[in-house]
Amino acid sequence: MSSELLAPLDLAFWHLETADHPMHLGALARFDPGPGDPGDILDLLAERAAAIPRLRMRVRDVLLPVGGAAWSVDKTFDVRRHVRRIQLPDGESDVITQATRLAGELMERPLERGLPPWEMYLLTGAPGGPFAVLVKLHHALADGMRAVAIGAGIFDQIAGTRTPGRRRPRPVPPRSWLPGPLNVAGAARGRIEELGRALGVGASVVRASRLDPRGTPALTAGSSGTRRLATADLDLEEVRRVRRVAGGTANDVLLAVTAGALRRWLLGRGEPLPTVDPRALVPVSRRRPGGAPGPGNTFSAYLLDLPLSDPEPLSRLGSVRRGMDRNKAAGPTRGAGAVAVLADQLPPLAHRFGAPLAQGAARMLFDVLVTNVPLPRSTLSLGGCPLRALHPMAPLARGQALAVAMSPYGGQVHIGLVADGKAVPDVDRLAAAIHDELAELVKATDGPH
Repeated sequence: MSSELLAPLDLAFWHLETADHPMHLGALARFDPGPGDPGDILDLLAERAAAIPRLRMRVRDVLLPVGGAAWSVDKTFDVRRHVRRIQLPDGESDVITQATRLAGELMERPLERGLPPWEMYLLTGAPGGPFAVLVKLHHALADGMRAVAIGAGIFDQIAGTRTPGRRRPRPVPPRSWLPGPLNVAGAARGRIEELGRALGVGASVVRASRLDPRGTPALTAGSSGTRRLATADLDLEEVRRVRRVAGGTANDVLLAVTAGALRRWLLGRGEPLPTVDPRALVPVSRRRPGGAPGPGNTFSAYLLDLPLSDPEPLSRLGSVRRGMDRNKAAGPTRGAGAVAVLADQLPPLAHRFGAPLAQGAARMLFDVLVTNVPLPRSTLSLGGCPLRALHPMAPLARGQALAVAMSPYGGQVHIGLVADGKAVPDVDRLAAAIHDELAELVKATDGPH
């Protein structure tokens, strides 16, 4: 892996970044205390991160294609520039509360672009107590599923299975028996189909764009460049209980919980509900089930109206189910949500010079990002310290003040809320509303039908 061109979608995320809108994913992992000393955990974290080949790669510009960039090995790579320990001060709050507050501040800072674009922070309190690890990966490096595959290399269960020094050979595509001209014709037909699909997505984006979004001020405020993080942990069995009674999928339930929590939060603020229900961008992977994660970003997305105007929890869930069913029937490569498919068809120069336009367009298309990132089902640990929770974090596009990311692990759904610190200073109240909304849904499904 000496050099590798950035795929179009990866290049788009690289150029979309601004000082106020850093384009990195994150995760805050909470660990119970174990037998290791914090210094030993830091050394272990650094050793395992350094053993992940992808984390040694940095982005450099290339002459061809014009406007393009490539991943290349950082010959001066020093893992200690990326892995750091922060000792949390003794105070009135517990370690996890302090770690969550600090993680929000650390998420504000863009990654240094001349280095491999990632960082890890070990956040520790008193010796022998719980600790946390904050991971930041640039979105150009990975989408949610790929980020999990990369980050999982720090855990005991995954690091122990890696064979150092061995690279998996790249598969060689089978040779076709077709004559050369027919091969060219087949490739041309495939390219025409891709361009036709992209044009269809582009037309859908234009139709779905709203010149007057009319959203709630909390979700449409201008960027302050600050970040606040809040977390919530839901009982996965309660989510499944609602699904068994009301139908749909667990993700439908979580989307309905998000809609109800936003409604509850806005009303608690004394704000009027928006005249038009806010629209969520719901990423969906385009990776084949059971296949290798592969490099970079491979995803599309659905657009979903969050029914905040509906006062009934089960009715909101029904609306979400119908909306997601329509999205799935159309498929992840059609519709306005599939902007990633459109980005895949643009040349590098278009991403380099079109980034400012794309940054402003996000607000016209959606109001909030809501993503579900699956984690390994096995129990994980770091240096013998059990992982208790992993809260994912998504970046904020320009014009968005809130991103919601979820990951099921250990019988719970761990939720990370990333908010603009000025527009949504009370993001903790939204996290509490998520708990209350799931309780309301459980109560509704337990009652008479």
